[in-house]
Amino acid sequence: MAAITAAMVGELRAKTDAPMMECKKALTEADGDMARAEEILRVKLGSKAGKAASRVTAEGIVAASINGTTGALLEVNCETDFVSKNDDFLAFTDACVKLVAEKNPADVAALLALPMNGQTVDEVRSALIGKIGENIMPRRFKRFAGSNKLVSYLHGTRIGVVVEFEGDDTAAKDVAMHIAAMKPVALSMADVPAEAIAVERSVAVQKAAESGKPPEIAEKMVEGSIQKYLKEVSLLNQTFVKNDKQTVEQMLKAANTTIKGFTMYVVGEGIEKRQDDFAAEVAAQVAAASKATA
Repeated sequence: MAAITAAMVGELRAKTDAPMMECKKALTEADGDMARAEEILRVKLGSKAGKAASRVTAEGIVAASINGTTGALLEVNCETDFVSKNDDFLAFTDACVKLVAEKNPADVAALLALPMNGQTVDEVRSALIGKIGENIMPRRFKRFAGSNKLVSYLHGTRIGVVVEFEGDDTAAKDVAMHIAAMKPVALSMADVPAEAIAVERSVAVQKAAESGKPPEIAEKMVEGSIQKYLKEVSLLNQTFVKNDKQTVEQMLKAANTTIKGFTMYVVGEGIEKRQDDFAAEVAAQVAAASKATA
């Protein structure tokens, strides 16, 4: 059996970027053969990627890339908040969002097939899964290209906004920050999705019915609730966060600026997170340990 030295482990780690203990195990299995150990690691990392693929990725980051009037907004998910701060994960996300802006892939599958550092994005992703030990997946993106100016705002790494506009850069940046804070669902009242209005109307009707008011009064209550809702969720009608004496629309008019559209991503939005029962998990581990020693 060949002696496995720290230098050998370091050399294999430099070649594969795999965790130290994985490198030592591979070298031991390969009896010190560096090429064989590298091959073993590739097999193991691929296996890790396969096992991780079924796990929920509700954490992650949002990244933006803008170059003139071309840009992109991208969400990449992982399993834990800890990994969302990993330098390699951040670098992978940054490279992906730039590819979206430059190459204009049709969807996530097309993004994964694009070349990255001599491999495909998916191959780089799989290697990163093997190194980190968590599932990682680009979830969604939007590319922007045209005559409109673009500005982005990232609130940490969990909320990302891109605004398409004409006019003043500072005013547009303020609007992007406002969107991250107030989370409007549409640009104007007319743009609010019909299904969202239907849900709000159903709630308002039930509240009006419980009030015991006459039908004509109840109807006015419902319409009043709907109008209030539309103002609260439409960007232009919201009270501007930097000045509660004016709406966003009034601020933009004063700045001679027009918002053409906006996109906002919030990490994990709409993904059902796994709820782990820690006490049950510990109890199961204790029971398993007791059986093993019995």
